Amino acid sequence: MQIQLGLKENWKQFTLLVIINGFVGGMVGLERYILPQIAEKEFAIAAKTAILSFIIVFGIVKAITNYYTGILANKFGRRKLLIAGWVIGIPIPFILMFAPSWSWIIAANVLLGINQGLTWSSTVVMKIDLVGERQRGFAMGLNEFAGYISVALVAFLTGWIAGEYGIRPYPFYIGIVLIILGLLGSIFLIQDTRHHVEKETTTTIIPKLKNIFWDTTWKNKNLGSVTQAGLINNLNDGMAWGIFPILLASKGFSIGEIGIITAVYPAVWGFGQLFTGAMADKFCKKDMLYTGMLLQAIALIVLIWANTMLHFVLLLSILGWGTAMVYPTFLATVAENTNPQDRAKSIGIFRLWRDLGYAIGAILTGIIADLVNINASILFIGLLTLASALIIRIRMRCKKNGSLKIWSWLSYKNKQDAVTSHIN
Repeated sequence: MQIQLGLKENWKQFTLLVIINGFVGGMVGLERYILPQIAEKEFAIAAKTAILSFIIVFGIVKAITNYYTGILANKFGRRKLLIAGWVIGIPIPFILMFAPSWSWIIAANVLLGINQGLTWSSTVVMKIDLVGERQRGFAMGLNEFAGYISVALVAFLTGWIAGEYGIRPYPFYIGIVLIILGLLGSIFLIQDTRHHVEKETTTTIIPKLKNIFWDTTWKNKNLGSVTQAGLINNLNDGMAWGIFPILLASKGFSIGEIGIITAVYPAVWGFGQLFTGAMADKFCKKDMLYTGMLLQAIALIVLIWANTMLHFVLLLSILGWGTAMVYPTFLATVAENTNPQDRAKSIGIFRLWRDLGYAIGAILTGIIADLVNINASILFIGLLTLASALIIRIRMRCKKNGSLKIWSWLSYKNKQDAVTSHIN
């Protein structure tokens, strides 16, 4: 069989992987709204740090799993790790339905972290393997679109079901369907991409990294900038996951309204990546990342003055768009700066640090919220996000050939439009 690289050449497998990743994202959406409510209403947990413990556990376990998925991908193949992730996920919805104590919820999030680390990492690397160099941003946009639209959709559905039929067990029936479809699809429809990696290795001019861990973590200016931004991005997402439902409830919003508002952020994030992924192939990735992190910082800092539903919807839309600008660009930048043989390991290391952000964000948010208040925790995370944007601005470099600078392009377009308007 002749191996070809490209989205058009591999569209069938690529489409199947996008669908599978939709099921992967849905597993996170299963918890997005419900668990903070279960903590407060069923187990009477009041401390914010304790409520956010499920995110802390999830983030640490997923981060470690990402790392080992990167290491094991070349040895065992991506497809086997994908299937293993779904098998490990089988007990999750049943534990969430019937957990008699909060410790059972924590145990479910250990399994969810392993499930997400294996399945999401595998689908990401497989898509990058298939498309080659030309359309990585677009490929990652489609991948993350599928995942985070599913997060939003399932978060909305669980919120609606909880409002109509109660917090447990009915919202978690969705998880059983996701597990069955994800596992069967991975076993019978997905093919491994190892041969695509071998083909790309013969043509690449990118040298191998001397020390993959430290180069990806910080030493390489582009890879290190991406890694720190990934950590901060998921740090503020971990805060949004755990704190926003509590914040909205404290302001008197109903269960249904909270479900809608909390779904806005991942929905804009998800849909936005259909556009921002393609933008990452065209524009300088430094500009994409800097602008996206800056928008996130502005939205979070202004959020502390929000009171109405309109305020929250607008600010969470800005937060979602900022995240959409960076998320596919992170992965496309790592792929662009690594040799194909280093790619899986480097992505695993990046995702190790990125998903540790969930745990760090939940810990920081919980401590500050308990010691001061929720607004103080949001402001602190917003300032950290601003600092991350400045690191990208100072440290990263644009690709010398083949990428447009966003601000220069916008300035040029404005001048062109002004000239056209004047002529008309």
